[in-house]
Amino acid sequence: MTRHEDGLLAQAGQEGPRLMVQPWRAAHVLDNRWDWLELADRATSPNPFFERWAMLPALENFASDHPVRLLTLYDGDTLVGLMPLALSRDYYGKVIPHVSCWLHQNAFCGVPLVASGYEIAFWSAVLDWADAEGKGAPFLHLAKQPTDGPLYTALRNVLALQQRPACVVQQEDRALLASDLSAEEYFMQSMSTKKRKELRRQHKRLSEEGELRFHRSRGGEDIEAWIEAYLWLEKAGWKGTQGTSLADDHGTTEFFRTAIAGAADAGKLERLTMTLDGRPIAMLANFLTPPGGFSFKTTFDEDYARFSPGVLLQRENLELLANPVIDWVDSCAAADHPMIERIWREKRRIVSLNIALGGPLRRNAMRILARLETGSFPKGLD
Repeated sequence: MTRHEDGLLAQAGQEGPRLMVQPWRAAHVLDNRWDWLELADRATSPNPFFERWAMLPALENFASDHPVRLLTLYDGDTLVGLMPLALSRDYYGKVIPHVSCWLHQNAFCGVPLVASGYEIAFWSAVLDWADAEGKGAPFLHLAKQPTDGPLYTALRNVLALQQRPACVVQQEDRALLASDLSAEEYFMQSMSTKKRKELRRQHKRLSEEGELRFHRSRGGEDIEAWIEAYLWLEKAGWKGTQGTSLADDHGTTEFFRTAIAGAADAGKLERLTMTLDGRPIAMLANFLTPPGGFSFKTTFDEDYARFSPGVLLQRENLELLANPVIDWVDSCAAADHPMIERIWREKRRIVSLNIALGGPLRRNAMRILARLETGSFPKGLD
């Protein structure tokens, strides 16, 4: 390997994809927004949280305490891979040095953006870099990785080929919407007759409170007013009482405003709002990243909780099944979520991984740490 001052790592005397790892503010990829946008559209596994319109406001607002770098892979002048990286000593509250894929609390997927056909090259380059530049860290931590799709399969194959120890340290199965049924057919099958009857009764009673309407938008019209209404509605509920709403922190507020507006500008936002006499009482935002989608944020007016406005809104949200370019939608919800799992019946497995780095000493340290954390020595990925 040869290392250059700009962070470029390349195979000396060889052609092929080249890796760049740079402080994010100085990253070469920032010079051409279209490279990043085109990679997102070509990615073998979509991830809105790593798209430019979501990643840049996240870095601006959340990366001040983390020296985050952007790892990019190029084939010639074409961007074919991207992932944010951090070298950290804080491992879930314990002082353990490690390399990690950088995420923030409002990013619900950690899969890198990699163009189809470059999966093996990407993981091989990432591991080579982490071995050489990981400052003695014993492992690479990859959080919130979906196990479906060719990118996870490629990682598993690379690890097996290199005989590199790895283990799953966390996993969950979260709600997924994926069906060939119509919205009405899916609703009929997902909820019992009794629950559907109760929801119809709640809808009727809520309609008696005033004019009840549902609004769906995939454009940027009135986006600023919609954002402010969402922030106000969430803060008025239990999150505001606990001080954990988006509006309670300047960084999360600015991230939300910028990411939502950016998604709308990129044509990747769908908003759904339920109003009563023109006032929002339930709101949600979906990121549409074909062939998949991600249900990003939902909130509702708790003064109307007896009418289940969040469930009524999710009933309307089943129209995602009619979108011809969307095959599945990740709920981004915690496993066993009491509301969304009443309706969405499919599952998506999400795991967090630790992968051994370096030579025998570092790899042995990883094995010991894995044994302490999981109760067994790493045996590789299933």
